[in-house]
Amino acid sequence: MRQGTTIVTLDNGYHIWTNTQGHGDIKLLCLHGGPGGNHEYWENFGEQLADLGVQVTMYDQLGSWYSDQPDYSDPAIADKYLTYNYYLEELEEIRTKLGLDNFYLIGQSWGGALAMMYALKYGQHLKGLIVSSMVDNIDEYVTHINELRERTLPPEAVAYMKECEEKDDLDNARYQGYVDVLNREYVDRKQPEAIRHLISTMATPVYNAFQGNNEFVITGKLKLWDIRDQLGRITMPTLLTFGEHETMPLTTAKRMAKDIPHARLETTPGGGHHHMIDNAPVYFAHLKKFLSDVETGNFNE
Repeated sequence: MRQGTTIVTLDNGYHIWTNTQGHGDIKLLCLHGGPGGNHEYWENFGEQLADLGVQVTMYDQLGSWYSDQPDYSDPAIADKYLTYNYYLEELEEIRTKLGLDNFYLIGQSWGGALAMMYALKYGQHLKGLIVSSMVDNIDEYVTHINELRERTLPPEAVAYMKECEEKDDLDNARYQGYVDVLNREYVDRKQPEAIRHLISTMATPVYNAFQGNNEFVITGKLKLWDIRDQLGRITMPTLLTFGEHETMPLTTAKRMAKDIPHARLETTPGGGHHHMIDNAPVYFAHLKKFLSDVETGNFNE
């Protein structure tokens, strides 16, 4: 596969930024989170996995930083492209146009949801699945993040946040200040953040449509996310990797490890939601062991 950046033109005419690093027979395709985030926390995966002979490919999903950004203010465009099914089929088209097969798929957060959906529909193309910091339903997530908020912030702060949420006044400085506190505690624990820009790179229309205003309030389409009854159909070797101090509930992760027939759960000490940055040595040790065990036929879970 061609190294470096390749712009893929989709059948719908939009352009998707992709980047491939490394050489080897093991192929890994990376799905970023958000929704509306971008590829940047995958940028060192080619270097980190080079000794295993892993070729790493990442891309920015439609609407994200380096790819085309449709005019989502047009209701017809938003209705067509801001859907689970669009992003699932975009992934399959990217796979086809890049010539990937018998490959590993890793998804972070929203990308983990997308990866599980792909495994359910197109699992015949996968050699292994890695779900990084994503659970199989939103209800248990919401319960968990509310517990985290009440555990972390003083009662008056929690009361103020709930009042703002009831009034849909989420952009005021005091509310966002509390969100920043929670983000530093459970999302990006390595401070200052390893990935920084002078302006926001988040595709806000995409994020708002699926998530909402922030990680701790779900008002978008993800509030209906629930595939608990389908996990038994994910049959390829699967790694579930979570930070020990993150937004996603580890109790749910432990259940998922039992419900997916061939799954292994690993947790990263001190890691938040972005534990590949918070504690990179442990994260990559877990990932490399999984890839090696599958490649050598020693994955027995």
